[in-house]
Amino acid sequence: MRLYETGFLISPNVTEEEADILIQQMADIITQKNGKMAKLEKWGKRRLAYQIDKFGEAYYVFFHYDGGPDIPLELGRRFRQMDTILRYLTLVKETQPNVRKKKKAADRRRAKEAAGGETADAAGPAESGAPEPRKREEA
Repeated sequence: MRLYETGFLISPNVTEEEADILIQQMADIITQKNGKMAKLEKWGKRRLAYQIDKFGEAYYVFFHYDGGPDIPLELGRRFRQMDTILRYLTLVKETQPNVRKKKKAADRRRAKEAAGGETADAAGPAESGAPEPRKREEA
């Protein structure tokens, strides 16, 4: 099971009650396909950055859910069949650790060791695992 985020835009000519029914129908697809809804975000009616199908605003909705790959496929299939959905996008959320945080922690650890006195270079290249510098041959 993977984490997904699906965002979609609902046409502004739909009433709020109809939009809520549509959102509930889409959310039910996730549970029918053995998925688990983590979070449902309704941003409401917002202005679009550019016009889509002659509309300047739309209802923004985001689903955050855990499930199999069949869920986003089914949601996409249903979105394409509806005229009230202007755009949609599904992303796979990565669960990998943040590499930048690990690098910063390693840099802090090295700085602390250097301030503490003994560093890897003070032990010598043979003990630190670094290769010895090459000596130049004189002719």
